[in-house]
Amino acid sequence: MAEAAVAKHKPWYTVLYIQVLIAIAIGIVLGHFWPALASQMKPLGDGFIALIRMMIAPVIFCTVVHGIASMRDMTKVGRIGLKTLVYFETVSTVALVIGLVIGELVRPGSGFSGGAGNAGAVGGFVGKAKEESIVVHLLAIIPNTFIDAFAKGDLLQVLLVAILSGFALARMGDAGERIAAGVDLIAKMLFRIIAMIVRVAPIGAFGAMAYTIGSFGIGTLWNLIALILTFYGTSILFVVVVLGTIAHFAGFSILRFIGYIKDELLIVLGTSSSETVLPHMIQKMERLGASKSVVGLVIPTGYSFNLDGTNIYMTLATLFLAQATNTPLTLGQELTLLAVAMLTSKGASGVTGAGFITLAATLSAVGTIPIESLAILFGIDKFMSECRALTNLVGNGVATVVVSRWEGELDRDKLASAMAHPVTLGEELEHQPA
Repeated sequence: MAEAAVAKHKPWYTVLYIQVLIAIAIGIVLGHFWPALASQMKPLGDGFIALIRMMIAPVIFCTVVHGIASMRDMTKVGRIGLKTLVYFETVSTVALVIGLVIGELVRPGSGFSGGAGNAGAVGGFVGKAKEESIVVHLLAIIPNTFIDAFAKGDLLQVLLVAILSGFALARMGDAGERIAAGVDLIAKMLFRIIAMIVRVAPIGAFGAMAYTIGSFGIGTLWNLIALILTFYGTSILFVVVVLGTIAHFAGFSILRFIGYIKDELLIVLGTSSSETVLPHMIQKMERLGASKSVVGLVIPTGYSFNLDGTNIYMTLATLFLAQATNTPLTLGQELTLLAVAMLTSKGASGVTGAGFITLAATLSAVGTIPIESLAILFGIDKFMSECRALTNLVGNGVATVVVSRWEGELDRDKLASAMAHPVTLGEELEHQPA
């Protein structure tokens, strides 16, 4: 309550999410009226994302290691992991089906008369997609060395190393407890660093948005406005109806939850990357009443296995390209598309462009739709990535609360209090326990 009282007396212009909103608006204006200058703002956005990303690997490692090491019942870790994967696969499949159904009903690609797009620009994405396979993807989870996982910043590799380390500490008795306590102290130091970095979020959001509008232009939206509106509308429908229903049965309101994470959503909107708020989401989910052990497992794995926005995008965009290129798809081919998309979507991170690569991998695997047609979407993918990242973020947050409740480790009082009295991101990080 003391934090809420302080928040009421703070000048409005010092509130972080308001600063981010203002920065995004300024970036849009600069990009529209002075595109040449705005295109040079890219390093500001890239710099902020790089600052956050350098903290993700150690934060995930410390969070997961401490969460597992603090459990005395190792079967609990397996139980939480199984429940998490079951939830992820169920909701991800629903997202894929919704994208497919909406694509068939709305048919945004029918009668498409736009150009072929920049075929040369998608060459790199197609090349990366051809390198993808299930075996390659599974082997890529294993780092070359223990340290290599942190050097690359690969979330799945870091997660593997963290899980192994957590199990090892849990079996070491008193020595393991002392090491786990040290890991927890390191995590608190890392969150203090993040508290300093997050203060420059408005600068990063400004740079990223100015570059986007300045480089691609608002005008590039009009040729493919039907697809963009369909995708945004489908994502909103999924969040409100599907995630809203899940949240209702879990005992909370999806709209209140969105209000609770509004700071993180605005940062994601400005940077087009959900990774920029991963450390903040860990803290916010714990404050919401989810247990540390559940948060430590669900949030990191969700960034690779629970990408609802990316799933909707893949089936919807694939149908759009089929319609735009007059490529008929039978029911069997559409079911094949669902199965392929369930595999190719795994491991796509929250970084801008990952959704485009997984779409290329999906088209390569399906084989009936010309992969060169990806060039049609290249000009607007930057505008689609914001919606993918926002939907992914909300989905992972809801998953954390649901799995925590499923496991019987959700503090209902903390949930109700946090929803009723949300604090801003800046206040959240400033008032951490020492």
